[in-house]
Amino acid sequence: MQAMILAAGFGTRLQPHTLIRPKPLFPVLNQPLLLLTVKRLQNLGFSRIVVNCHHLREQIVAALDGIKGVIVQEEDTLLGTGGGLRRALKHFDDKPLLVTNGDIYHTLDFKDLYRFHREEGLSVTLAMRNNHRFNTVAVRDGRVVSFDDRTEQPLLTFTGIHMVDPKTLTDIDENSFSSIIDHYRKCIDSGLGIGCYQDDDCFWTDMGSPDDYIRLHAGLLKGKIPCWAEAGPVKGPFHVHKRAVIPSSVRLADWVCIGDGAVVGDRSHLERVIAWSNVSIAPGERIVGDIIS
Repeated sequence: MQAMILAAGFGTRLQPHTLIRPKPLFPVLNQPLLLLTVKRLQNLGFSRIVVNCHHLREQIVAALDGIKGVIVQEEDTLLGTGGGLRRALKHFDDKPLLVTNGDIYHTLDFKDLYRFHREEGLSVTLAMRNNHRFNTVAVRDGRVVSFDDRTEQPLLTFTGIHMVDPKTLTDIDENSFSSIIDHYRKCIDSGLGIGCYQDDDCFWTDMGSPDDYIRLHAGLLKGKIPCWAEAGPVKGPFHVHKRAVIPSSVRLADWVCIGDGAVVGDRSHLERVIAWSNVSIAPGERIVGDIIS
């Protein structure tokens, strides 16, 4: 099976953190989300994975270096979700292609989506869920009918996960910026059916803002969000890397995640904090509900 992870965006809503690290490499339980996603796909049998990158791409190239079956597509100019997919077609055969965003954490069943897509016999299948915060896609009788008409019901959220037959992407302009949603609008207008695979029971977040990123960790560390096996066991609300330096005078409250090589000063108070690897926190600091990058 084959897959593409879209990992080229700027992540502007997560600045200033995305000025030093691309969003797909943000750590989740002290491990880069992109690497966890690659492991998850490989464990499910996806043997060829293309990852595109643009913003701070040298970090993504370095992170994926040497991983068997992974092809890195560097984009000097941002090509968007449509253009990035179009450029990657040369790496894929004509079998269904799983596409997923590189900045989402979810429990959707990739294999069941793959099965559904094959059984329905459609060229495109979007993974959807009912999420009132993001519901914008109109669905009727199991088919996507509009990305713009809010009068249609029901409205659902596109998760950023989709199955597509590669031949459906060949008429996207090469080497220019384009949106895959714009392409799917054209598909609908031309009468090509786009399927809807709906899973309202899965957990899903696009990790698009600092609050989303913090809420994800709160849920994982307090046992309210299922943890991917690839991330390893969660042993409680305080997830501290063994090489972090934390004096006994430091107080941890509610939940805390602290990365490799982080140094926390004496008498600090950390509460609902994600501290990345190699950061330093001054003695006596009181930090609540924040990301230390």
